[in-house]
Amino acid sequence: MTETPMRIAILETGRPPAGLVEQFGDYPAMFERMLGPGFAYDRFDVAAGELPRDASDYDGYLITGSPAGVYDPLPWIEPLKDFLRKAKGRKMVGICFGHQIMAEAFGGHVEKSDKGWGIGLQRYRIDVVEPWMDDVSSISVPASHQDQVVGQPPHTDVIASSPFAPFAALAWTDRPAISVQFHPEFDPEYAKALIAARREKMPDPDGAIASLDQPNDNARIADWIRRFLAAPKEN
Repeated sequence: MTETPMRIAILETGRPPAGLVEQFGDYPAMFERMLGPGFAYDRFDVAAGELPRDASDYDGYLITGSPAGVYDPLPWIEPLKDFLRKAKGRKMVGICFGHQIMAEAFGGHVEKSDKGWGIGLQRYRIDVVEPWMDDVSSISVPASHQDQVVGQPPHTDVIASSPFAPFAALAWTDRPAISVQFHPEFDPEYAKALIAARREKMPDPDGAIASLDQPNDNARIADWIRRFLAAPKEN
């Protein structure tokens, strides 16, 4: 008997800059490549007003990155927060903007950081090793963000941090949810192209691009997320 694959809804909250989609695909496509087979994926264009009819429709939810800020007065932000709150019993993974919107929805706080942009390959200390992780002391992963979680949500453990991003990865203790500020779905060549497309806004874009030639832990983080999604939920 064939096992039914876990149903994952990818909540698409933004798109790559014009010209990069044709070369690298959109963000749901990047996540499908990252997580691979074993899941049944549907996508919802949240910025266009799409959300699943009911939070119980899917086994898990993945919230993508976005050029929007969680504090922007956009008509889809509050409905997304409300939906995430209703999906409390479902597996949930947030990436970059997804990390930030989860933090805001569940009692934390996000601001545009006075530290500026975090771009290129960023290194993070591992503070807590969860059961779905392997035991490493640090990870290096592409990042691209100006906004940050500055107020830790209640019922969370900080699992990864850096001096630049103190709340770089969170695991919730009251729901099956995790979120990360960095981008394990970014191929280094896409991360380079993204920096190049925003060059005028970026501090030291050439240095950030060069950093992406160093080894990264994207595959390790992808394994962590797959294990988290596949793990039985705790009662």
